[in-house]
Amino acid sequence: MPPDGYAWWYVDGISRDGEQQISIISFIGSVFSPWYRWSGRRNPEDHCCINVATYGRGGRWTMTDRGQAALRQSRNTFEVGPSKLTWTGRQLLIDIDEVAWPRMHRLKGRVTVTPSAITSVELPLKQDGSHVWRPFAPSSEIEVDLNQPGWQWTGHGYFDANFGIHALEDDFSYWTWGRFPTADNGAYCFYDATVRDGSELAVGLHFGADGSAEVIDAPPRTRFARSKWLVRRETRADPGYTPLQVADMLDAPFYCRSAVRTQVFGEEMVGVHEALDLDRFASPLLKPMLAVRVPRRAGWRFGD
Repeated sequence: MPPDGYAWWYVDGISRDGEQQISIISFIGSVFSPWYRWSGRRNPEDHCCINVATYGRGGRWTMTDRGQAALRQSRNTFEVGPSKLTWTGRQLLIDIDEVAWPRMHRLKGRVTVTPSAITSVELPLKQDGSHVWRPFAPSSEIEVDLNQPGWQWTGHGYFDANFGIHALEDDFSYWTWGRFPTADNGAYCFYDATVRDGSELAVGLHFGADGSAEVIDAPPRTRFARSKWLVRRETRADPGYTPLQVADMLDAPFYCRSAVRTQVFGEEMVGVHEALDLDRFASPLLKPMLAVRVPRRAGWRFGD
């Protein structure tokens, strides 16, 4: 991977009753790590992590920035420290063994993602191809089994990846993304961004349960309530319909993830939505704040 580059693999899920959510992001060149920025972004593999966040009663957070010695990869396995992802050919198995914040106890267990199908979509987020989105499985089943009381559940899941060769804040000033499962086991995905070269990204896709993908003429961008940190939020919604946050997941000064209800082509859906203010993220004042939530453990090695 080139200097300044990044790759991340993202999984999320919402329980069937809507009361619990999870997100897991596995990074090489951790784009939200202050340590990667402070290093000059010269070696992405020296800043890797598996970020796990659980939301709802008993929610936990873990995101440890680790050095290159903690990274191990093969065709079907991705390991960072004591946690790993394994692709079996049918399922993505995520084995978690991390120290969770704020109570500093061990967060252990397995998350299993079973896609209804794998798509063939690979979408450049900039015209020069310097940032790419790969939605592997927009419609999946997810099973969560963690060492927390009540954290054994199933629900609707999602699995994608992003790759790039430049820092996000260098190329984008704002972006918003959402994935919304449909009643027929498909999903709508919307990716909108303001690029620093003056162009705009505006993508709407419908994914079938069989992995088929269709570009759609998406309904208009519609603003809804700002986050607690006043991050601007918008997503696609039918004219006259105002999206609504139904669960607060992650709320940071520059970033918001939440479960949101919207309506697209007459169908109401609840999915996961993200808004990212990269002007705010670019501020050097934020980096010390992030370091509190993203500790650095450069010396971890397999066998420790």
